[in-house]
Amino acid sequence: MTTFAVYDIGNQKVSDIELDDRVFDVKVKPSLFYDVVRMQSASQRKGSASTKNRALVQGGGAKPWRQKGTGRARAGSRRSPLWKGGGTIFGPMPRDYSFPLPKKVNQQALRAALSLKRQQGKLLLLENFPLEGFKTRQVIEVLKRFQVGDALIVTNEKNIFLERSARNIPHIQVLRSESLNVYDILKHDHLIILSPAVQRIQGVLAL
Repeated sequence: MTTFAVYDIGNQKVSDIELDDRVFDVKVKPSLFYDVVRMQSASQRKGSASTKNRALVQGGGAKPWRQKGTGRARAGSRRSPLWKGGGTIFGPMPRDYSFPLPKKVNQQALRAALSLKRQQGKLLLLENFPLEGFKTRQVIEVLKRFQVGDALIVTNEKNIFLERSARNIPHIQVLRSESLNVYDILKHDHLIILSPAVQRIQGVLAL
């Protein structure tokens, strides 16, 4: 266990919290990041490229001409790939690019990403982030106090005021702890976690 400072939105230290070394102080393996980010990127691919094969193009119900006696080559359907307007041979079809990784690999990569932010000095713990309404300007002011312009903010529960107030700020993203992932941690320069979310994260990853 390591003691880490917790601040309020006024950039004043209010308390200390113990971080589990099994979650925030593990060996960083870049290969884990590569595998997990590749998996997340693949799962986001739409895979919607599509062509029509001879079974999908319109027409071709009747044989164009009789089998013999015309002097022309045999033809069974206007939908043949050899004909103009016919089907495409081996064209792209909708597909799923996603692939699975073991749960332990995902968790180990997440621990490594959290540890990396801590080692870089880019981890910030806040006591809470109180807002009385949709106040984008107030969120910007809080971030300026900490000299943060690119950050992922992790909450422990639904915080509609913070989520909507921050969504129009460039390079700022708000996630709930259950949606925390390696890709979003690495994408942003700073990682800001509300102290109640720390306990939930450690409860899941310190097993």
